[in-house]
Amino acid sequence: MAKSIGFKKKNTAIFISGNGSNLENLIKFSLNEKSPIQIKFVVSNKKKAKGLRYPKNFNIDFKVYSFVNKSKSENRILKDLRKKKINLICLAGFMKILSKNFIKKFGYKILNIHPSLLPKYKGLNTHKRVIENNEKYSGCTVHYVSSRLDSGKIILQKKVRIKKKENHKKLAKRILHQEHILYPKAIMKIFNL
Repeated sequence: MAKSIGFKKKNTAIFISGNGSNLENLIKFSLNEKSPIQIKFVVSNKKKAKGLRYPKNFNIDFKVYSFVNKSKSENRILKDLRKKKINLICLAGFMKILSKNFIKKFGYKILNIHPSLLPKYKGLNTHKRVIENNEKYSGCTVHYVSSRLDSGKIILQKKVRIKKKENHKKLAKRILHQEHILYPKAIMKIFNL
């Protein structure tokens, strides 16, 4: 299937902690013939993550790692990633910060999507903070992962105008919709497609 576009799809792992709407979106994107990725593995740090229903539905291998001992969990993940010949990681609402050691040992690209216009509003509760600060715009950012929180090189951003009297839940919904458009675009961009 991928032959017609002249490249072999990248074996990709998606890391999640929650609902997994970006995971579902990336799985659907990966099934497109023009997509440069093939999702082979899903990693979660929460065994009750709602998003784990997607790998089950699409018959993709997944595994939950406790992160009680971070370095042990990271080493186990690295071992599993090697076994599955993974050469791209996409973080999609993964609520753990990967260590410098993990990033270095993995040795391939790691991407993340964040619900703000980085470098503004790193970390959690972005929509609430944006509204409390009366910002006119927010948005989302896809960036490379570095060992500093939400600080890697930016790949793509999408600006979203905040509506008058909009609450953080409504804003979150609108930005999530943009995330679903932006993440596949950013993946296409890093492979020059």
